[in-house]
Amino acid sequence: MRMAPERLQKVMARAGIASRRRCEELIVRGVVTVNGQRVTQLGTKVDPERDSIEVNRKPLAIRGEKTYLALNKPRGYITTLSDPFGRPTVKDLVDFSKDPGLFPVGRLDQDSEGLLIISNDGELTYRLTHPRYGVLKLYEAEVRGKAGWDKILQLQKGVVLEDGPTAPAEVQVLRERIDTTVLRIGIREGKKREIRRMCQKVGHPVVTLRRVAFGEVRLGDLPSGRSRHLTDEEVAGLRSSVGLSSPTRTV
Repeated sequence: MRMAPERLQKVMARAGIASRRRCEELIVRGVVTVNGQRVTQLGTKVDPERDSIEVNRKPLAIRGEKTYLALNKPRGYITTLSDPFGRPTVKDLVDFSKDPGLFPVGRLDQDSEGLLIISNDGELTYRLTHPRYGVLKLYEAEVRGKAGWDKILQLQKGVVLEDGPTAPAEVQVLRERIDTTVLRIGIREGKKREIRRMCQKVGHPVVTLRRVAFGEVRLGDLPSGRSRHLTDEEVAGLRSSVGLSSPTRTV
């Protein structure tokens, strides 16, 4: 039985072009054609089995297999596939040439390290990075000074930043050192450099920041700069957490 037509951006995301939000931007820019006709309306529906879809004049390849990787990103690397300033990127750590549909899921800033998920599953990427789905991300942050319980409570309740208040965070003290405190912080949104700005706001600037978990996936003892494939259980957990069924096959 033939499937019902789907929104163009959803088909593009599932094919691994980019996240759904990025696919919407490509459509609006006018670089997507369906059956030879340029499409700029986001409500356009297509039948991927019948319609000829091109992005930047390249035919859309509907992928049957999905790839899911966990990378332990070191400090100093940019979470993009190219950088105009010549800085090292995650492309120097993972071979993206084997699957041009692979993209990082969300970002870690240049000075942060830890778990970064990489996939060609566009629909999952969209949902994992959308605040509506509230996927928990855990970090270990070493901050300057002794973080008292009044400051911990501020972080737990949420603090007001220049772009608005943060949502309540999960915060606990892991250990105290001579001049710093190591905190475990869990957030469910993704404001730019959110944890760094939260800690700065309460008077405890971040010294080091490492993401240790993203939803069901844990960093564990994965060496810095190395990657691994997610297990089927991890993929199923991620997709279930954002209301998606498990794919029929993963690599």
